[in-house]
Amino acid sequence: MRKSPIILALVILVTLSMSAFAQTPGTPAAPAGVVNINTADATQLALLPHVGAKAAQRIVDYRKAHGNFARTTDLMEVKGFGEKSFERLRPYLTTDGKTTLSEKVRGPQKARSSRKSKSSNATASK
Repeated sequence: MRKSPIILALVILVTLSMSAFAQTPGTPAAPAGVVNINTADATQLALLPHVGAKAAQRIVDYRKAHGNFARTTDLMEVKGFGEKSFERLRPYLTTDGKTTLSEKVRGPQKARSSRKSKSSNATASK
């Protein structure tokens, strides 16, 4: 009696069961907290995914010039925050209560093409 087909079947079974419990790529993790866009300072706003120091400062400056945000969707009035970025930030935003987000949220990374392959394609077509 051979054991290799049985071992192979067990390896496949374990691999399939592990992948069933793994988080699918591109699915953001559950929010670890929220940021109150009416009271957060630039440092707290920079904890949001894909928000850096300059964008966070634009939110603070906009709030100083126009007053508090009535609803989270008003964030789209700030330069650099459109529909796509708002949808990415929505789970982490609030206009009331305390800011509870305590560490930088890392969003899913986009696949990037290498520059090397682009330059080699350009030279190959000449």
